[in-house]
Amino acid sequence: MASTNDLKNGTVLNIDGQLWSVVEFQHVKPGKGGAFVRTKMKNVLSGKVVDRTFNAGAKVETATVDRRDMQYLYRDGADFVFMDPGTFDQMMVAEKVVGEAANFLLEGSTAQVATHEGEPLYVELPASVVLEVTYTEPGLQGDRSTGGTKPATVETGYQISVPLFLETGTKVKVDTRSGDYLGRVS
Repeated sequence: MASTNDLKNGTVLNIDGQLWSVVEFQHVKPGKGGAFVRTKMKNVLSGKVVDRTFNAGAKVETATVDRRDMQYLYRDGADFVFMDPGTFDQMMVAEKVVGEAANFLLEGSTAQVATHEGEPLYVELPASVVLEVTYTEPGLQGDRSTGGTKPATVETGYQISVPLFLETGTKVKVDTRSGDYLGRVS
C-alpha cells in the first residue's frame, strides 16, 4: 500500500484487480476544500486510458512489475520464447502479449519484458530497430529521396513504405512505435 502523495509516472497500481500504470499525475490544492490528486492512467493489458481523481493522502495498492531485458530466441507456434541473458531462464510469451512488437522482433534481438507475479504483461522494444529489406520493386534512374514512396518487405515479413531509390538488401532503420522508415544504415 502507498499514499497518493507517493505517486510517480510509471507507478503501477492494482485497482479492482486490474493493473493500471500512471501516465500523468497532478497534485491540486484548491483554495476551498481538500487537496486531491488528478491522474491519467493506462490499463497495462488493454491499453485503455482513463482519468481518475484521488483524495490527497488516500491509500492505493501498488503492484510490483518486474521489467527485465531479455533476448528473443525463437517462435514456438503462437508463443514467443525469450531468455534472460543473466540466468539463462527461458520464458514463453503469448502472441497477444507481444502484439505489434512481433513485426520488429529478430532472433537474437533484445527486448524489455514486463512481468507481474511471473505472468508476462507486455513486451517493449527499443525506439528503433535496424532491419534488412528483403523485397521491394527495383529503383529506376532518376528516383530521388524527395520523391514518393514504395512498399518494401523487411526480414520480419512486415511491410513498410520506403523512398523510391532503396533496393532489396539495404539495411534500414524503422521506428518500432509507428512502423515508419527513419533512414538507411550503412
